[in-house]
Amino acid sequence: MCGIVAVYNRNGIPVHPEQIQVMTDIIAHRGPDEAGQHVDGHIGLGFRRLSILDLEHGAQPLGSNESGVWLVFNGEIYNYVELREWLQEKGHRFHTQCDTEVILRLYEETGEQCVTYLRGMFGFVIWDKNQDLLFAARDPFGIKPVYYCETSAGYMISSEVKSLLASSMIEREVDGQSFYHYLTFQYVPEPATMFKGIHKLMAGHTMTIRNGMMKMDAYYTPTFNFDESRSFSDLAEEARSVLLDSVSKHRNSDVPRGAFLSGGVDSSSLVGMLQRLEPTQTFSVGFDEPGYSELELSARTAAYLGTDHQEISINAGTYLDELPNMIWHMDEPVADPSAAGIYFVSRLASQSVKVVFSGEGADEFFGGYNIYREPMSLQWITSMPKGMRKLAGHFSDLMPEGMKGKGFLSRGSQSLQERYFGNAKIFLDQEKTFVLPKNVSHGYLPAQDITLPLYEQAVGYDDVTKMQYIDIHTWLRGNILMKADKMSMAHSLELRVPFLDTKVFEFASKIPTRYKISKQSTKLVLREAMKEFVPPDVQTRRKLGFPVPIRVWLRKEWYPWAKGLIHSATNVPWIDRNNALRMLEDHREGKYDASRKLWTLLIFIIWHQMYITRSNPF
Repeated sequence: MCGIVAVYNRNGIPVHPEQIQVMTDIIAHRGPDEAGQHVDGHIGLGFRRLSILDLEHGAQPLGSNESGVWLVFNGEIYNYVELREWLQEKGHRFHTQCDTEVILRLYEETGEQCVTYLRGMFGFVIWDKNQDLLFAARDPFGIKPVYYCETSAGYMISSEVKSLLASSMIEREVDGQSFYHYLTFQYVPEPATMFKGIHKLMAGHTMTIRNGMMKMDAYYTPTFNFDESRSFSDLAEEARSVLLDSVSKHRNSDVPRGAFLSGGVDSSSLVGMLQRLEPTQTFSVGFDEPGYSELELSARTAAYLGTDHQEISINAGTYLDELPNMIWHMDEPVADPSAAGIYFVSRLASQSVKVVFSGEGADEFFGGYNIYREPMSLQWITSMPKGMRKLAGHFSDLMPEGMKGKGFLSRGSQSLQERYFGNAKIFLDQEKTFVLPKNVSHGYLPAQDITLPLYEQAVGYDDVTKMQYIDIHTWLRGNILMKADKMSMAHSLELRVPFLDTKVFEFASKIPTRYKISKQSTKLVLREAMKEFVPPDVQTRRKLGFPVPIRVWLRKEWYPWAKGLIHSATNVPWIDRNNALRMLEDHREGKYDASRKLWTLLIFIIWHQMYITRSNPF
């Protein structure tokens, strides 16, 4: 895994090597092994390398002055051996054994269509001098980040926002609409970021800058194509074959590998398959709070599978000590408490391996979230006439906060489009006036501005598949993969996600909903397919997520810190501090659980003081 930088100036304005240097230095954690740059007039490319393949000959930027084509690449291409053989048959000569050169030769052969041949995770930039063309691409599911911005001189691209900020070519300013969406989603949905003027290249998209003009194109769109003719056992058998192939392909590396292991079926399945192919080191994380740790389950699974296992347990103090580092590495505020789990387990794993496998994507592709069962549980109320459902909604509004059945009636009275914005829904739009100061404009677009276009694209799907579609385009990219990339790269660790493979999705998209979800369970086909690889108790275990005891800690150990942080936020004009303090007191007194709302505000305050006002109290 690596860090990339590209600067394109209009009107022949030269790029200075010092600018590339400062932009790459600040992301040295993404590639501590080597640095490089290529500056050619109004173009500059920078690179930080984490050596994984062809350790001696994989330096970047890669290219030649003779051809005029240069490349910086972050990621891994898992079908590079097959592509290399095909390109050699076409007459291309190779000078390295790395997958980077395959992309370069593929571009020389197919041009901008090169992305359609690649199986892997990637963010890359190609400079084609002869065409005065800068070409950037991001992988189909958004595993690897690519950020860009327009400046007075031209355009800049990087793997991380902090690299763009280090150039001093763009102002640090909060995007108000992004903050408004963040309060709902707990992250900023792409293509926006929390910074005004800085954007994410969307997953499955390319960006072309030619003659000073930029355009975006989509090359991959995940769609579901159910095959109702297949039997459950037939689908389970194919799932096993497809996943084994993906795990095998993802093993390409010239450095030691390992895997994260939780108590769930996703990571256990990956480890089970890996252990069939090679001896595997596994790593787990938990918390020093009763009821908030899966370490015992992970250890039992590791013993059953026979892995070389290590684990770490985190307490409230350790978490808080490292929180500023986590937020700095994240670039943007992402208020998912479980990001800390990846941060700490990555630190542990990085002491033994350079590459680690993880189970991201299984829930979105195979139907693993417990919330996906909601359409079944709400069916008796959602099937009522619209007037009766509306009446149920009014009745739920009259019920006190926390009363049993209130949430059920509220959700059942709404359509899927009205109630489901993805796996996280922190503040409803009508609740945001409570936390926004009165002098802050409330004229922002609602959360549905993000999700309604996706619902329109998914109009022909059933409700469960619509929820999957929403999550693949929002939650997976903005939350799951954001924390996976940033928290692992904070420790120079390459994280690979075999479930998030185009061949795996091509198969998973065929599975009918009745073979994904039942009233009792989730991921039905995946669980059946993985029976031979996981312990029996894991195969049937209900999804636990990754519980973090912020609810407990904000009432106890963290209360003084949280109160002091909110008091200190005099330079954060986006939050009503008095109402935030009132929410903290209500949470402490047990009136209701406000932990997720509070965490969303607290993370933003720290981020704002760190990245905008640069006055963080830590």
